[in-house]
Amino acid sequence: MLYAGTFDPITNGHLDLIRRASRICEELVVGVLTNPAKKTKYSMDERLEMIRLATESLDNVVTDHFDGLLADYVVNNHISTVLRGLRAGIDFENEIQMAQMNARLYKERTETIFMMTDPSHSFISSSIVKEVFSYGGDISGLVPTQVYEYMKKIKEEKGDK
Repeated sequence: MLYAGTFDPITNGHLDLIRRASRICEELVVGVLTNPAKKTKYSMDERLEMIRLATESLDNVVTDHFDGLLADYVVNNHISTVLRGLRAGIDFENEIQMAQMNARLYKERTETIFMMTDPSHSFISSSIVKEVFSYGGDISGLVPTQVYEYMKKIKEEKGDK
């Protein structure tokens, strides 16, 4: 199973889906993608490290990174299932359109499954987390503790205020 996203940064909403999905599959690949349409704050290496920190207790979770089309990654890596997370109705509208396009591009039988996030995480997005954090706001409880500590370390090293 593949759970793909930019994870800039990984949030507790992402981690909720990762934990739940890891219980229903043999191996879960958390695929960090380079999306030129999104300006990321954290480098690919930083995002991969945050995911590693957040998932280190989950034995069947591995990370990878890619650019280009999700469908190409799925085909090239023989992925049978793609997980997409949903927070609210607006997510479904966007995700279904993307899933239908990807289904058209898959050359093998690949299913997209949708999983609702826990309601306590439904308001969390990486964008909101980054904005609050950039202004010095407290994001504890929105990202895994290890990730929060890592983000503070990066901010300090870069001299961000």
